[in-house]
Amino acid sequence: MPTSSREIRLAARPNGEPRLEDFALAQVELNPPAAGEVLVKNLCFSVDPYMRGRMNDAQSYVPPFVIGKPLEGSAVGIVTASNQSPLPVGALVFSMNGWREAFVAPATSLQQIDPLLAPPSTFLGILGVTGLTAWVGLWKVARLSPAETVFISAGAGAVGSAACQFAKLHGCKVIASAGSAAKVAMLRDELGVDFAFSYKDGDPLDHLKKAAPEGIDVYFDNTGGPQLEAALSALKNHGRVAMCGAIAGYNNPVPGPRNLMLVIGKRLRLEGFIVSDHLADRPKFLAEVAPALKSGKVKSHETTVEGIENAPAAFIDMLRSGDSHTGKVVIHLAD
Repeated sequence: MPTSSREIRLAARPNGEPRLEDFALAQVELNPPAAGEVLVKNLCFSVDPYMRGRMNDAQSYVPPFVIGKPLEGSAVGIVTASNQSPLPVGALVFSMNGWREAFVAPATSLQQIDPLLAPPSTFLGILGVTGLTAWVGLWKVARLSPAETVFISAGAGAVGSAACQFAKLHGCKVIASAGSAAKVAMLRDELGVDFAFSYKDGDPLDHLKKAAPEGIDVYFDNTGGPQLEAALSALKNHGRVAMCGAIAGYNNPVPGPRNLMLVIGKRLRLEGFIVSDHLADRPKFLAEVAPALKSGKVKSHETTVEGIENAPAAFIDMLRSGDSHTGKVVIHLAD
């Protein structure tokens, strides 16, 4: 008997900032799983800044979303039917089949996760690809060392909040930026960063000079734009930049840094990275972060939005850096 499910589809490619009209909510009927397949009911899925790039019809490291087809993203669900597959009914699984309430897929395309390790949504955030991105950027790409000074832009976001905590866990001095006074307070009071500022409040370079008169060793870049330019000026000789994202230019392009020549004189190293190139490091990452989460040394910061129908609005607000969304934005569907 078919199973009804709702899904969010891309209705049109956004021109600049996405609008609600660029998304469509559709209902579909799912056939029972064939041999080797499972039916999964999603419990939650994430909305992430990188998805904005996939809405453009442009070549990138991942294919663009298809108009009229459901969007994709990280999701955690529970197997509700299994047909000759290694995944039993009741298994908790991670997939890239987000933006839908349920789906049928080969069991081999899913990753079973341990429900005793943490709540399901945690595997979308600090124990998921989000946390792994922060961990890889700090330790493998930027090669941050204890006692060094790191500046993390978009520090109140999903990757940024994880990076702030991981750096503090290793004894680093952490400077972080955000887009509002409320988020700055969260960085300072909840995440314990050493210096936090709003990038909308004056020149970012003035804040960096105040926070680290001697300069910074590493910049974890989530924004590009003016904050990247400021970081290049603030970096010490032989400083490093882990280029993770550039949300300042996701809706509309922004100019590159005017002071790029500093990269030569300071012998800086700027390296972009894609977390999917580092999935083999996930066991090492979990071995460090899972115990820290359990002990309370790091925390899972999430903003939960109820219902698949509210996913487009949550995505748009996240790109705007709205005050209502901090940490990982998770769409909750079912318990």
